[in-house]
Amino acid sequence: MEQKTITLVQDSFEKVKPIASTAAEIFYSKLFELDPALKPLFPNSEEAMKTQGNKLMSMLASAVAGLNNLDALIPILQDLGKRHVEYKVEAFHYQTVGEALLGTLEAGLGDDFTAEVKDAWASVYTTMSNVMIEATYETT
Repeated sequence: MEQKTITLVQDSFEKVKPIASTAAEIFYSKLFELDPALKPLFPNSEEAMKTQGNKLMSMLASAVAGLNNLDALIPILQDLGKRHVEYKVEAFHYQTVGEALLGTLEAGLGDDFTAEVKDAWASVYTTMSNVMIEATYETT
């Protein structure tokens, strides 16, 4: 992965951190809008969804920080993908999650969500989701 891509993602994520709870709300709103069938996979109480949002943002922060050391990040992503099977996540859900993530970043970053930043996030998300999918759903 190119250093420029990593830098764009990390720098833009620093701008998301102050609005992390709002970003999580936007993310889940967009996710359920894109695929309402996903809603039953998540907690149904507002408080539990806040906790879920905190977990999402924490995991995302760790992954973004870990981009500087992909060798260490890959096993973490592989494990995360395997754990998501327990939550009934299927391989095709990753595309919807990616769309919701990009939509959230666009809403949260506003004018700072340039085409270059969008491409960097799309590249990083594709790489991370592919690692998770390959570790979980594909046999070697």
